[in-house]
Amino acid sequence: QVQLVESGGGSVQPGGSLRLSCAASGRTFTIYYMAWYRQGPGNERDLVAAVRSGDSTDYADSVKGRFTISRDNANDMLNLQMNSLKPEDTAVYYCYAVVYGGQVYWGQGTQVTVSS
Repeated sequence: QVQLVESGGGSVQPGGSLRLSCAASGRTFTIYYMAWYRQGPGNERDLVAAVRSGDSTDYADSVKGRFTISRDNANDMLNLQMNSLKPEDTAVYYCYAVVYGGQVYWGQGTQVTVSS
């Protein structure tokens, strides 16, 4: 079992920055893939950024150059640095993990609102 708890959401003006964190606990040594997803009002839950064992990363085209995903294995944390935020980044952001064996885990989500 793995538990994921997000933090760091909030409200910010366009052009601002936020840093999201996801604290993992439990059998974290079984995690080989972690990602951030987001779901805006009336939208599906979409991949934002992902990091694999070996630290290779992927980003949605809409956030490339603005967001940076990083994994702190020593502290079982997943971070998402979000810069140059736009109103269309408004969404609930979810932490996601996949463990060896294929089971997936989701955090409870944290709200990010970008508005003037």
